[in-house]
Amino acid sequence: MNETPKVAIVTGGASGLGLATAKKYTSSGIKTIIIGRDKEKLKMAKEELGDLAHTISFDLNDIDQIPSLVQDIKNEFGKVDILVNNAGINLKKEMLEVSAEEFGKVLHMNVLSVFVLSREVSKIMVDQGKGSIINISSMAAKYGIPKVIAYTASKAAIEGMTKAMAVELSPLGIRVNCVAPGFIETAMSTKAFKDEPQRKEKILSRTPMRKLGQPEDIAEAVYYFSNGSADFVTGAVLVVDGGNSIGF
Repeated sequence: MNETPKVAIVTGGASGLGLATAKKYTSSGIKTIIIGRDKEKLKMAKEELGDLAHTISFDLNDIDQIPSLVQDIKNEFGKVDILVNNAGINLKKEMLEVSAEEFGKVLHMNVLSVFVLSREVSKIMVDQGKGSIINISSMAAKYGIPKVIAYTASKAAIEGMTKAMAVELSPLGIRVNCVAPGFIETAMSTKAFKDEPQRKEKILSRTPMRKLGQPEDIAEAVYYFSNGSADFVTGAVLVVDGGNSIGF
């Protein structure tokens, strides 16, 4: 007989890459807790994913409440085996027009909340003697992309934080890795490319595989880090981009 199902937390798991990851987890028999803000999207995700999916409506900007959120999860589910830090916000604006407040808001959500949630979940994982944390980065951490200065800073921080977390937590049994998605075909990107068709052409022209990725491509990479296949992998940043970052 197999052991009790693993328990995973996926932030921003009600849509896009997070939903694809939650779908991969639940279809693999992993009890998956989706944290998000949009109650309607959470409800739809739960209906789609079934009994192994559990939803929590919570704003991760509310840093002070994260410890009690994690304690509630521990009390209800008994453990946390996997944490996927997927939730994040973007701001598209000329650098010269970005206010300090706007910049800080992006870092608060994309970096500070990731740190606090990871710290609290790590306490549970240390007691268990094992766990896997997967952070989600972006091509913005690899390139100088115009008009996304705050988002770029936040994702560069995520990659640095992944390595620092791995060094401290791996001796305690917790592996920490990162997935850096390339340009993925989602509802959001499809809308953006409709407004800027030349941008899509530019992306495809420098992508050796000559196509956009699918949300499932990212879900598979995240799953790799969280199952037995990656037991000796920590502090890694896996780029899933069809070769875009090495294309010329």
